[in-house]
Amino acid sequence: MTAKNSHSKRSSLLFSLLLTFSVSFAQNCGPLTLDSINNPGEYAYSTLTESDGIRNGPDYSGATIYYPINATPPFASIAIVPGYLSLQSSIQDWGPFLASHGIVVITIGTNSIFNDPSQRRDGLLDAIVTIAEENTRADSPLFGNIDTDKFAVGGWSMGGGGAQLAAAADQTLKAVVALCPWLDAQTTPANLEHSVPVLIFSGEIDVIAPPSAHANVHYDYTPQSTEKLLFELDNAGHNVANSPTGGQDQIGKIALSWLQHYLIGDSCYCPLLLDTPSAASSYITNVLCPENTTSIDPFGAENKKSYQLYPTPCSGFITLEVDHTNDGKRYEILSLSGVNISSGLLFTQTTKIDVQHLASGIYFMNVITAHSSERIKFIVL
Repeated sequence: MTAKNSHSKRSSLLFSLLLTFSVSFAQNCGPLTLDSINNPGEYAYSTLTESDGIRNGPDYSGATIYYPINATPPFASIAIVPGYLSLQSSIQDWGPFLASHGIVVITIGTNSIFNDPSQRRDGLLDAIVTIAEENTRADSPLFGNIDTDKFAVGGWSMGGGGAQLAAAADQTLKAVVALCPWLDAQTTPANLEHSVPVLIFSGEIDVIAPPSAHANVHYDYTPQSTEKLLFELDNAGHNVANSPTGGQDQIGKIALSWLQHYLIGDSCYCPLLLDTPSAASSYITNVLCPENTTSIDPFGAENKKSYQLYPTPCSGFITLEVDHTNDGKRYEILSLSGVNISSGLLFTQTTKIDVQHLASGIYFMNVITAHSSERIKFIVL
């Protein structure tokens, strides 16, 4: 297959990153290249399993958390699930690699090796709940160290299909990494309707998930308004992306650049996504990079809303604090699928809301006025 490089341009793109106290500054990216990304990275890492006290999620079977032990928190996180007939061990090489670059990783097994992509979606979303719970578990080395606004998902084969479905279900996710993804023939563009930036790897001679029937369809069905990248590996099969060392280490380097840019918010890595790697038989993207790279927002100003929600994760009650109560302001709690679970008017600036009746999982708090609607994700334990 002839190598190609397609960069679709959008009519406009706004990159605005504000620091606390309304201060912004330029970032010195230095001589950053793909070749400068090492495996392992600069940080040592350690692991946690259920025997160490992490949550046993009902929608997956077995989990390992890889976390950096000498990096500066709070940490962004990614959940990764394997493919059909495969065990957690098939994708675990990603744990040490990403943790050594400062990202928390949870790799999971499935309740059945026969689980379909939708069940793998549920496992990924359940794994994110587990990571978030580590942020509040007093005995955890990650206590208070997880950035609960920065989660990504990934998966191999049917797990890659599940990762795409997870993004469609929870569009507060920051990134998707789909490793030779597979979805059934009934998949439609509506199934992949989401705005979460998605990176897709595929193997040119993959006979299990041929790119023309799977990875290319993933790319085409993901909306053009969503940042996306398709990296097809020359003369490679279905297992090429199971490890960051695939494609002469270029798979790991591109995946890390994707997560650094979209999950962590470091735009220095964006230009590394634009040049076609030497291992590619096809490389297609609509990504545009900011003209001037800027620093990330370490204080979360990019997520600033006109209201606050705490604590999250929560159990029992959650507190909603708004700046004012005029304009008929009200709230509604939504499920991931958009079902309205409860709602009410806001008569005071601080409202304590009972969530004891909610099952453990991810929800949205939507605050509505006559002129606006603002939504924030929260987690119930």
